[in-house]
Amino acid sequence: MLKDGTYAAWYKTPLDQGTGIVHVADGQIWGRDSLMTYHGSCKVDGDRFTATVSTKRHTDGRATVFGVDDELTLEIEGTCPGKIATYTATAGQAPGVVLRGTLILAEQPSPALEQTGQVSAFNPDKLPKLPKRSR
Repeated sequence: MLKDGTYAAWYKTPLDQGTGIVHVADGQIWGRDSLMTYHGSCKVDGDRFTATVSTKRHTDGRATVFGVDDELTLEIEGTCPGKIATYTATAGQAPGVVLRGTLILAEQPSPALEQTGQVSAFNPDKLPKLPKRSR
């Protein structure tokens, strides 16, 4: 099941590939990569999900992985049986080009453990010694 959270995204088409960050929460999906920002809505049904995402360029430069510079509307279908989702996407602005991608749910770090004792003072005499060189 595609859970609310932050995902690392990797995607490719026959033309190019890229990476980005995607956030999912309350039926919304949004994120960014080196060229585009994206936002839209998603629906989850068990392990399957669909989304419609609009993209907007934030940086001039090379063409998108779809081979066009225009803003795109992506139609996405995927599955997420655990922490890793796979999906395909198409854009009406780039007929015949299929994007394949992977989303990996970011793990939240555990809260830091409280220190119960004092930290020892730094003592350089306890550092390992380098062997003496022979001449």
